[in-house]
Amino acid sequence: MFVSVPFLSLASLLLGASAQSSLQQNFTALGVSAVFPTDATYSSVSQAYNKRFTIDPAAVAFPTNAQQVSEIIQAGVAQNMAVVARSGGHSYIANGLGGTNGSLIVDLSKMKAISVRSSNNTALIETGNRLGDIALALNAAGRALPHGTCSYVGIGGHSGYGGFGFTSRAWGLTLDTIKSATVVLANGTIVTASSTVNTDLFWAIRGASPSFGIVTSIEVQTFPAPASAIVFQYGWDSLTITAASHAIASFQEFAQTSIAPEFGAELVFSAGPSSGHVAFGLTGAWYGAPANFNATVAPYLKTLPAPSWQTITPGSYINSVSVLAGQPLNTSTAAENGDTFYEKSLMTPEGSPMSAAAIQAFVTYMAVQGFSSSTAWFVEVELFGGSNSAINAVPLDSTAFAKRDTLFTMQLYASSSNSEPPYPSAVGFTFLDGMVASILTNSPADWSYGAYLNYADDRLVNASTRYYGSHYPRLQALKAALDPRDTFRFPIGV
Repeated sequence: MFVSVPFLSLASLLLGASAQSSLQQNFTALGVSAVFPTDATYSSVSQAYNKRFTIDPAAVAFPTNAQQVSEIIQAGVAQNMAVVARSGGHSYIANGLGGTNGSLIVDLSKMKAISVRSSNNTALIETGNRLGDIALALNAAGRALPHGTCSYVGIGGHSGYGGFGFTSRAWGLTLDTIKSATVVLANGTIVTASSTVNTDLFWAIRGASPSFGIVTSIEVQTFPAPASAIVFQYGWDSLTITAASHAIASFQEFAQTSIAPEFGAELVFSAGPSSGHVAFGLTGAWYGAPANFNATVAPYLKTLPAPSWQTITPGSYINSVSVLAGQPLNTSTAAENGDTFYEKSLMTPEGSPMSAAAIQAFVTYMAVQGFSSSTAWFVEVELFGGSNSAINAVPLDSTAFAKRDTLFTMQLYASSSNSEPPYPSAVGFTFLDGMVASILTNSPADWSYGAYLNYADDRLVNASTRYYGSHYPRLQALKAALDPRDTFRFPIGV
């Protein structure tokens, strides 16, 4: 169940001196490294990626193996604390720090083993790893996984909630590759979950895992790294409302044609040079035979005016991962830069694409209100579905992931003008809320849209339905059985 934690002062939430001392002594005896509010490094380890949030956890522990994770959970339960995993990366709404003050954080960043098994082409990946490092390790063995573009995203949350990337139309979501997982439950028990063992838990961790346990490693089915890849970027510096509306409508039609699954793409919108205009882009990658790229993308490009610019980057698969990331794949070479932002998502149903009225209203909003917004914003319209999509080929009820009928997943993102606090909350929130409303108010009342948990929104109305869909009742029942105390609790969790 979701537990709403009321705001309390920092002093009343953090551990009392005797309780902190007891927890410190416990961790010391167990050989567990941990940082407490009185430690010099506390402010750095408790810094949220999204600087809109200032979260004060009771402590941040750094286990090195599943047994230590178990011991940390049991210590937290003994202190009647919420326990939350931070899987090496970041959360849009600081859920990796508990999402609210006073949680015990299990930071998995010291658990970074990766082993590739040539006998069956699986890989065992500890969940403190980040995507860039995983891509490098798998590529060294000639293998790959479907996953997002940002190097610094942690694999635990990414694979627990979805895991979309430009290879997903061919290979599915990251969670679709999971064959088994090691999970530490709320009572400290370390279990394996797979299609034959703890099957209910295995179902739940592929779509809602942070609410059910701390996943310390996943066994995934890898894919042969493509022989080559072409990254494509087409840009239009200024499109009118009519032209940009046509670009979306045409993309919907294009998606329903017989597109090879090796084609991954998204539309990108940002503020135009003047009111009534938007900047527009088509970005993605082609993983099929290079000779077939132009013929694949040409039918869509023919529906658009000539682009202002284009960049076509052929090369190896790992080069495409690097180009799309736009940041080092080896995450140990540089620290990740944070941001101050608000974000929303919208998953459009494949069986009921956006109407002409919804598209027109949406583009008009971006072109007018978007031009005058004080935020730095962008919108990505990601192609999840369409013909030959491996994501939608998976039966809905085979995993807890709730949206197997999605055509587009839209990410709507607005930062403060300099990426630093404060976020312009008065206008920043209403700007994106209004952008989504422009679509919803011009869509059927029963439109079965969803929202994507990896683009978490702490202000989403009716979040359980939009994120978990028809699976929420089953997830609630499993939560009551596996975590009756609600040890693993945070905003928008089960």
